[in-house]
Amino acid sequence: MATKDLTIVLVHGAWGDGSHWRHVIPALVKSGYKVRSVQNPLTSLQDDINKTTDLIDAQEGNVLLVGHSYGGAVISGAGNHDKVVGLVYIAAFAPDAGESLGGLLGRRASAGGASIYPDAKGFFWIKYDEFHKSFCQDLDEENAFVMALSQRPIHGQCFGDIAGEPAWKTKPSWYQVSNNDNMIPTETEKEMAERMNPKKIISLDAGHISLASHPKEVAELILEAAATL
Repeated sequence: MATKDLTIVLVHGAWGDGSHWRHVIPALVKSGYKVRSVQNPLTSLQDDINKTTDLIDAQEGNVLLVGHSYGGAVISGAGNHDKVVGLVYIAAFAPDAGESLGGLLGRRASAGGASIYPDAKGFFWIKYDEFHKSFCQDLDEENAFVMALSQRPIHGQCFGDIAGEPAWKTKPSWYQVSNNDNMIPTETEKEMAERMNPKKIISLDAGHISLASHPKEVAELILEAAATL
């Protein structure tokens, strides 16, 4: 049972859903926090901000938002909500106003980019047989296999949508950089993190899905942020 007056809302990234946080959630709950994991449609940046905002609206008291990958762009927008008191970025996008994710990705080539392909309706997938090496190379075969086969595609519009004024400019933030990220280049993560002037930056020798491969360290960063709020 939650004992602390703060809800931690977890926001997943592309090619996943709320269950990607399953390795982190138990530690947060055991520490006394109410935890919720959003299920975003990945159809447009605004659609996903709206869905996350709905979950924030449903909470009582203050909210700490945590976003992985594309989820960082979502929390940057949804974080402007009055209930949100902090943001934690896990190997995540942190766009400034006027930027798009496509533009941020265009700064450098990513090793996993070649594994992404569109379908006839404009949704992007990761090739099933390349998912492990591109998205989660530091996970075991079984977990990588399940993630690949259950992946949720993201619509191309999400990469072209222009971000609004980000919450990280006015609210405290934390950032975890993945040193072996094949989806978002590590140097791009560092650039986004440093310009945010966050309370803390940590670097992990992890791939893109650090919340699954290094859940202890990721949970510790989230709990450290929560403790200050």
